[in-house]
Amino acid sequence: MGYFAEQLGVRLALPPEERTGLLGRFAGLKEADPESAHLTDDMFATVAVSFFGAGAVSPSAFLTLAVLALLQRPELLPYLREHPERMGRAVDELPRWNLSVGDGLPRIALADVPVGEVPVREGELVLVLLEGANFDPEAFENPDELDLEREGPNAHLAFGAGRHFCPASALGRAHAEIALEVLVERLPGLRLAVPPENLVWRTGFIERLPERLPVAW
Repeated sequence: MGYFAEQLGVRLALPPEERTGLLGRFAGLKEADPESAHLTDDMFATVAVSFFGAGAVSPSAFLTLAVLALLQRPELLPYLREHPERMGRAVDELPRWNLSVGDGLPRIALADVPVGEVPVREGELVLVLLEGANFDPEAFENPDELDLEREGPNAHLAFGAGRHFCPASALGRAHAEIALEVLVERLPGLRLAVPPENLVWRTGFIERLPERLPVAW
């Protein structure tokens, strides 16, 4: 947050023609758009942090967990190498099965609503656990199975839903498909260099990730 706020100030000090990148556009908004004049540097920094997380951290987290999932099932990498046309299905299934956002998302109920047999009252805090939905047996057949041949719409919530659906989901899927295609083609001998139980998992971070993923090939 401090870094992005500082960089926004740096760009505000530059002539308009020298302001580059997303933060340069934010700086221009503050001066040129009356509706944005009230926004503070911290507010713009918050948006920049969100974009950074969505554009850099989330794809990195997906690929780390996807590789971990595939390497724990040695038959899956050869399968994808032999059936590249299934890569799209794999990219649908991997985030459902191995969601990187493991914490409950806080939401405030705007009206009284029943959730199953539980009444939720207006104004109450609800923690939404996406993994619970992604492993719902009423929505997915054999939800505990990582099935790269899963047919039909894979309506998982890894990209959110409704008004909170990720606007960059198509770009994220494209990144994931290209990365995995290159991985299975160029590193046929890829394998974990340590037992999975020896991985150290990061704490206090928005994404659930191992600190490092040692591999060999």
